[in-house]
Amino acid sequence: MKLLIDIGHPAHVHYFRNTAYELQKKGHNVLFCLRAKDVAEDLLKIYNLDYIKIGYSRKGFYGKIKGIFIFTVLLIKIIRQFKPDLIVSSLSPYAAFASFLTHVPLIGFADTDSAIRLFKITYPFISVFLTPHCFTYFLGNKHIKFNGYLELSYLNKKYFKPDFRILHELNLSENDRFILLRFVSWDAHHDTGKKGLTYSYKKRLISELLKISKVFISSESELPEEFKPYQIKISPEKIHDVLAYASLFIGEGATMASECAMLGTPAIYINIMSSGTLEEQEKYGLVYGFRKPEGIIEKAKELFQINHLKREFQMRRIKMVQDKIDLTKFIVWFIEQYPESYKTMRKDPDFQYNFK
Repeated sequence: MKLLIDIGHPAHVHYFRNTAYELQKKGHNVLFCLRAKDVAEDLLKIYNLDYIKIGYSRKGFYGKIKGIFIFTVLLIKIIRQFKPDLIVSSLSPYAAFASFLTHVPLIGFADTDSAIRLFKITYPFISVFLTPHCFTYFLGNKHIKFNGYLELSYLNKKYFKPDFRILHELNLSENDRFILLRFVSWDAHHDTGKKGLTYSYKKRLISELLKISKVFISSESELPEEFKPYQIKISPEKIHDVLAYASLFIGEGATMASECAMLGTPAIYINIMSSGTLEEQEKYGLVYGFRKPEGIIEKAKELFQINHLKREFQMRRIKMVQDKIDLTKFIVWFIEQYPESYKTMRKDPDFQYNFK
């Protein structure tokens, strides 16, 4: 089988890399198609995954509208050259339209509830749509829900073990507490018209947090000179080691907040948008969602008062993931057996629990 995996964000590389490895072991041919953003291309190189780059992720509303035409045409060209049996994507309109126009089935994955308008537009053009069971909406017969999170496809303990050497790389000891701050660029399609934390608030946040912990910053966009001394400088594939050993995460990025939940690291998520995934993780006491910055500093200080903070959050993590499926095994099965796998899940949704 030939599989084309469409990538538009670094997180998408993580979602599908273990699936790609497992399929390659079975003799299948896997090719990634990349619209480069942030460190996505670096990750594909680091993980030794075959890919073709068709450009860069476009910013702004009009840039994304223009991109629909450009990237759809380029994807169609690659589909005709590579001749895949199946396309997989963390649901992009480009892949959906290219799939429809070339009659190659597309399996789309998503967990961003706030992008529901985009999903409704692309839904008629895809073959099947897979989301976590806590996804807020149900879009119809093509919509399959699984009991898990996309982040478990690579942060399940079967596939990930944090490397303590990251502490030495950051000049930290095992007893040092540190907070990772994450600032996003606000140029994703679901971010249109929205803004993040102001410069003045970021300045205040850093100043207050430095009173209780060491601070590192990860940012999608260029940092002001004043913040650069705190910028984390690591190879991109090591970010999950950092998250695993961090005492606390505070950020605007939903993916990293959810990744912290998978790792048992307390996370404060600041964004006017939420998702079913994060809301469920908040019920487990692993993520704290804030729509406005008021109260964030106080919450950080409150968490640092908890005795054995990391041990407590590890217990919460165990409680959360104990009934989840092995998502990588499930995705591999779903791809290999498609379209019979779709029929099986429609008939018996509990079939997924064979993949534990």
